[in-house]
Amino acid sequence: MKKKSFLNRYSLLLVATAFLVFGSCQEDFTDRPSEDGISLDAYYSTNDQVISATNGMYSRTWFQMYNKFWWAIEVGSGNMYSGSPDVSGLVTFSLNGSDPELINGWSALWANVQQSNMIINFLEARVGPAVDQDILNNTMGEAYFIRATAYFDLVRLWGPVPIVENPLDYTSNPYVNTNTVEDVYKLITMDYLKAIDLLVEKNRGANYANNGHVSKGSAKAFLAKVYLYQKDYANAQAMAEQVINSGEFKLLGGDQLPAKSFGDLFTYGNNNNEESIFAIQWKGDGNYGSANNCNTQFGFIDGTLSTSNASYAGVFGPSQDIFTLYDVSDKRKHETIMVAGDSYPNIKTSEGIGFTVPADKNLAQGSGGAIKKYCIGAVNGAATGQADAWAMMDNNTYVMRYAELLLIHAEAILAGGASTSNAAALNSINAVRKRAGLSNLTSITFDAIFLERRKELCFEGDYWFDLGRIDKTKAITIMTAQNRGDRFAERHYTPTFSADHAANDFYMDYPDNEVAKNPKLLDAPVPYTFK
Repeated sequence: MKKKSFLNRYSLLLVATAFLVFGSCQEDFTDRPSEDGISLDAYYSTNDQVISATNGMYSRTWFQMYNKFWWAIEVGSGNMYSGSPDVSGLVTFSLNGSDPELINGWSALWANVQQSNMIINFLEARVGPAVDQDILNNTMGEAYFIRATAYFDLVRLWGPVPIVENPLDYTSNPYVNTNTVEDVYKLITMDYLKAIDLLVEKNRGANYANNGHVSKGSAKAFLAKVYLYQKDYANAQAMAEQVINSGEFKLLGGDQLPAKSFGDLFTYGNNNNEESIFAIQWKGDGNYGSANNCNTQFGFIDGTLSTSNASYAGVFGPSQDIFTLYDVSDKRKHETIMVAGDSYPNIKTSEGIGFTVPADKNLAQGSGGAIKKYCIGAVNGAATGQADAWAMMDNNTYVMRYAELLLIHAEAILAGGASTSNAAALNSINAVRKRAGLSNLTSITFDAIFLERRKELCFEGDYWFDLGRIDKTKAITIMTAQNRGDRFAERHYTPTFSADHAANDFYMDYPDNEVAKNPKLLDAPVPYTFK
């Protein structure tokens, strides 16, 4: 699946120079308009100015990742289907380093790394005396959090990548070796621990407007996941339990919020709800790449009937596997996929408010259905917010929800064992199942957690990585058995892996243009010297 190729930096010198010389003009760095002529020192003279420094890293810097590439990975996992040539390479496991969307995803992650680096390395020296230390600390903590999160995606997608903590270290020799996976995970862990130390604590209530930025609890939740990936089960459990015991996050539709539901998670009005650990904060501002494209990418169009304000819809549809994934009693099905006969009285289409999914139609990509998650319908006042000129909207995209943290907790307690009846593990997984309308389990296995993760997090980008962290033979068997065709033709493909790669290698090819810039990076990864 992956050729032996490694990448160079993402414009390290350019970004560092731009920050130092033209800091007030960085469109993606903050959520403010260009302010040419205002020095960096003058700009960061107040608390509000420091707080705003991270705004852009909650939205625009992620766009090229979450516009198409993230969902192309869901295609690869077998959760989604698409016949569109720009996103369908992973249907047949044929995606390579020349793919434009792969290049976009890589570039977006490095943009986040380097924007974070600018704050981590240069912000503290450029704040005025009126800035409170706790405000500065929290902003620095956000930067460590974003850098760790970007690196977590990089290492899971590409394996060995360059560790860049300060771009100025490479100004005299900008060719950077990749570093070992173990060292990348060490950096991620260190960054999340630093974020935990610096970030504020929060109690996420119904004041949703104040919930958009991350907290100590957010960093602890992500660190629990990082520990789980490294099979450090004791630390994963301990970190997850700190989050659970804090009470910061709650399940919508769980015992603490019974008036809400799973479906409420994916509505515009519930952006930054009590379950949201970290979400992309889209905000249309008239510029391409500021808002969420999912309402158009998902959903469907059938003649004059469309769930989008755009002239097209349904670039991605459900895979054939997903139509049979959910039990009849599982409440998540109706809010995850749209199938013939399903009714959605609150969604506005091109023909008015409310519709029933038509039968015997090709719908999204000939899949026979459509994706409901993140499909909020045509513009309908306060229910959806506005759409920009590209029909993109302001509903958040989840990076992690509390439901996943509960499943991480259950898996950490299982700790690689055959099964467990541990009460705490059962409480966590059964809370997720109860909201879905399913009965309690009395014992759990890894396969049970693995299946629950797929159902709960379907179309949220995790299944590819879940397949990548299980036994390779088992993963290949699962993916070979998947029907990767549309409703008209069943198709099966078997992923192949390079002989020189270890088990569970689901790494992507690195962008060819990056490799061409620096052939030196085809060398084996080297250990990183931490300062």
